[in-house]
Amino acid sequence: MKSVYQTCFCYEGSKRNIPFIPQKKVPIKYDDIEFPEGLRLDILVDNLMIVELKAQEDYHPVWEAQLLSYLKLSDRHLGFITNFSVPLTENGIRRMVL
Repeated sequence: MKSVYQTCFCYEGSKRNIPFIPQKKVPIKYDDIEFPEGLRLDILVDNLMIVELKAQEDYHPVWEAQLLSYLKLSDRHLGFITNFSVPLTENGIRRMVL
């Protein structure tokens, strides 16, 4: 189900000429070791903001830890968790700043 929301989210971004990269791969480097598989961001918007999409009824605090890790590892400062499994979409959006 999440892929449907991601497709629609990207479609709406395209209609508004908002630059984004879906499923952005970010390599992780630790000392002299690089992990090319690294992590995969759901959507990187304008090379500045990470959007993590969720489609689950129950909110999980681990999502916040995940997004904070993504922000640190990708050297970004702004992210959003967007959960579409809520009655009002605006209630499923959580902004996080590093």
